[in-house]
Amino acid sequence: MRHTVFRRWMAAEFGQTRAEMLAQDHVFSSLGGRTVDEALEAGMPPKEVWTAVCDAFEVPAERR
Repeated sequence: MRHTVFRRWMAAEFGQTRAEMLAQDHVFSSLGGRTVDEALEAGMPPKEVWTAVCDAFEVPAERR
């Protein structure tokens, strides 16, 4: 998964503004205590980050 696809999926699931806020501000324990932006900057694969977001916010399987 590319970063652009990841951002598109985030916006589709949460809305553009909320997706940006989540990426910047929400700390995920499953990402090592990082935000989405920090995890991606640290080199974590976007698919792994997307899975962590989906798990944390209980995104249904059909939208993962």
